Amino acid sequence: MRKISILCVAGILAWTTFLRSSVALAQVNSERKVLTRVAARYPELAQRIHVQGTVRIEVVVRANGMVKSTKVLGGSPVLVQSAVQAAQQWKFAVSQNETTEIVYLTFVGQ
Repeated sequence: MRKISILCVAGILAWTTFLRSSVALAQVNSERKVLTRVAARYPELAQRIHVQGTVRIEVVVRANGMVKSTKVLGGSPVLVQSAVQAAQQWKFAVSQNETTEIVYLTFVGQ
């Protein structure tokens, strides 16, 4: 029983260290304020094969601040899906018009 407890604790510590070792950072070239940023999940495959980099996304934002559409402008194909999923959930400040913003999501493994 004690061995199982030790293995569980060791597994949990290893997992939390693993989670902390990978990060996705976000930047926006925007005239509109970002109210809610959803962090991109670092894809497990990208972590395993040590893929890092920045995904650049063009985001069309409705006047109400919700993302209308996204278009990938560059980045590793292994990281793109996660970046787009995160960017689609962002919320921007309300504006009188629809705007186009550029979002940069950088994935860094440690």
